[in-house]
Order: sequence, then structure tokens, then C-alpha cells
Amino acid sequence: MIEGFVNQNGFSVDYFEVVGSTNDLAMERVRSGGSGSHWIVAGEQNKGRGRHGRVWTSPPGNLYATLTLVNPCSAATGFQLGFVAALSIYSAVEASGVDRNLLALKWPNDVLANGAKLSGILIEGTLLSDGSFAVVIGCGINVSHHPSDTPYPATDLRSLGIDTSAEIVFGSLTAAFKNWLDVYENGTQFPKIRAAWIERSMGMNAPVEIKNNGIARRGIFSGLDENGCLLLDQDGQIVRIEAGDVFPAGR
Repeated sequence: MIEGFVNQNGFSVDYFEVVGSTNDLAMERVRSGGSGSHWIVAGEQNKGRGRHGRVWTSPPGNLYATLTLVNPCSAATGFQLGFVAALSIYSAVEASGVDRNLLALKWPNDVLANGAKLSGILIEGTLLSDGSFAVVIGCGINVSHHPSDTPYPATDLRSLGIDTSAEIVFGSLTAAFKNWLDVYENGTQFPKIRAAWIERSMGMNAPVEIKNNGIARRGIFSGLDENGCLLLDQDGQIVRIEAGDVFPAGR
């Protein structure tokens, strides 16, 4: 165990210098009978994954951490945890010293700083043999460096002038997760999560382009429905978007 990556804020923690994927390791653990409220943290990943199977470059210096939860909500609403995770990362990087005026949330679960992507989230769920719903929430936060060859511009805390470490950011992240999971109350209080996310969101009431499976749609980002789906206003017709990547129109 490395100093800084210790059990805290009601979570247990396992730290590894190098893993293939923290999500894969967390999923193996919970399927083997491991408890929830547990973090798998790594100094480096060599098989890191992002959404839609994208490679998540994972050299040393950034934070790679996956939280395992058991029965945090129903399986049908598990995707709502992406909003909980995004709010938690937002809170953690704000606690690290990033000016809140530079921060924004991009649907469905990205955190931006100064208009560039600062983190990534990958959520995967499974039903266990006893019928419980388990979910692993992978969080990658760019602390010391960021990739340059990404579909959306990226940044890191060091580039923003923040002198910190993965260990310190992790401490802030665990505290933030405890807070926002308490607000969420096992899914019964998603409206509070939704409202907090909208308050911090990017592009509300502005033109956006949403790309998914080679299809691009343009319209006005007019909010989220009661389940967290994006509402796209296309010439007065509201279209409900369940998945996709959001870009400012014209980018």
C-alpha cells in the first residue's frame, strides 16, 4: 500500500502499481464475493478502457480508480450513477484548486476544465449469483498529463496550474463520492442529482451536435428528462437521446 491510497471516508482500498484495467479487476473481485464500497486504484494501466471500447491511455502520474458498489440502486437505473460520478469528480477537482468558473459537465458524464476534457468515466454493471446488482465505476482523472490525440480536446490539472498528486486527488474523490451517494439515496433522490448536474452543465440552451454510431444530430440542448436522457430541440420537436458524444455545434 502506498501512502495516500488508504481506507477512507467509509471505503476500503486496494492499490496496485500496475494492472490491466481497474474496472476488470474490480469486476473480478465482486463476482468472486468481494464486498461493495471498495476502491481498486492503480498507478498505471496497460489495458485501460473508456466508453465504447476506446483505449484509455494510462501512464503513471494520473489517477486510475474504480469504485465497486453492491445494490446502490436498481439495475434499471444503474446508468444514473454516471451523473453521481461526474458530480463527484467535479467536486474533487474543484477541491484541488480548479476555479469553478472553468469547470463544466458534458453529457453524459465528462468533466471539462477550460473547455477541455479532464476525466473519463466507465460504468459497468452485473447481476451476482444471489440476485444483487453490482456496479463498477471507473474514474480516470488527468492529474499530471493528458493525451493529445483524442476526439475531444483534453487537459490535466498540472496544465491548469494545480500542483497536486493522484493520492491527494483520490482523497478528495472518496469524500465527494460519499457526499453525492448520500444525496442519491440509492436512487430515490435522482431529481436532486439531476438538478445539481444541470446547474454545472455545459451547453444548456445552446446549439450542440450529438454523434452516435456514425449518425450526427444537431439541435438545442434543452435539458434532461426524468431519467437523465438528453433532450434535443430540433426545430420545436423534442428528441430524447439515450447515448452519444456531445460537441458544440460547428466544432
